[in-house]
Amino acid sequence: MDAIIQQFAQTLREASANKTPLRITGGNTKAFYGNPTTGETLSTTALRGIVEYDPTELVITARAGTPLAEIEAALKDKGQMLAFEPPHFAAGSTNGTSGTLGGCIAAGLSGPRRPYAGAVRDLVLGVRMLDGTGTDLRFGGQVMKNVAGFDVSRLLAGSMGTLGVILEVSLKTLPLPATELTLHQQHSEADAIRLMNEWAGQPLPISATAWCGGDLGIRLSGAASAVEAARKKLGGDVVETTQAEMFWQGIRNHTDPFFESDPVLWRLSVKSSAPAIALPGAQMIEWNGALRWLRTAASADDVRRAASQAGGHATCFRHAGGGITNGVFHPLAPALATIHRKLKKTFDPAGILNPGRLYPGM
Repeated sequence: MDAIIQQFAQTLREASANKTPLRITGGNTKAFYGNPTTGETLSTTALRGIVEYDPTELVITARAGTPLAEIEAALKDKGQMLAFEPPHFAAGSTNGTSGTLGGCIAAGLSGPRRPYAGAVRDLVLGVRMLDGTGTDLRFGGQVMKNVAGFDVSRLLAGSMGTLGVILEVSLKTLPLPATELTLHQQHSEADAIRLMNEWAGQPLPISATAWCGGDLGIRLSGAASAVEAARKKLGGDVVETTQAEMFWQGIRNHTDPFFESDPVLWRLSVKSSAPAIALPGAQMIEWNGALRWLRTAASADDVRRAASQAGGHATCFRHAGGGITNGVFHPLAPALATIHRKLKKTFDPAGILNPGRLYPGM
């Protein structure tokens, strides 16, 4: 693997000297996400394999090109999991590969369990990376309290490959729950938002919620006694196990029918207690109301205005032309934009890494 890393470093040094743009990819399952970028492809898929896994310490370290499926299989054998439930989006791959660990960190996306177990950045312990000049850098480590100063390892989560080429990542793992079941209830959108927020303030073993078209799904995870007590308290119909697993996987990987139509899909991160978003189109609500998926023909300005009024921001998650002229991510405030530019300049002084993928002109 050292030879591969040296080859990557040489490619970066030459590209930096010549100001040649590079398009960093892994499994390419998230090529649809973010702004379009150009450049010569630098793929990390050859850099794969689990470097170290200590189940007793709840820590796994793996190389960037390692398929997520391979990591999750190794964890499952030891009764553990990646608690943030990263989406694989394997169906979006253009080369037959699955989602990789590096792409998972770079995209910074989390699945249905995120508000209860933490986001991807919360569980990153350390990284090894090459910056835009080909310098081999390490940040963090393999324990939670290991950072003095600025936490660069977590900074890479959601950076979309614009700050460096991720080589290795150390992640905190968690035990698989002893018991899981899913309840189904029927509620209006307003009632579902109210109930999800009420439940979030109670000691209930809820690990996922999702509302769409009047149907509310609630996943319970934990000790059998706690799950059973919550089932009796919350009520509703118990969903058959296989059907429940397919339902949550469909939301996690966007294979649910909700995600399969309309060319434009928005991801709104708002206050969990925000009322229904008054825009045309179909909506799905996750994370106790804090995540709103929206399929709509409304303009980008209207969607972002509605998200701001709800105390959050909006990302054009998937689009086919879509008319998005000012970038798919919510425009940054001037002060934040200045910080982003300074970080980009520090890690990628020549501006060669996935140029424009995160924000146009950056």
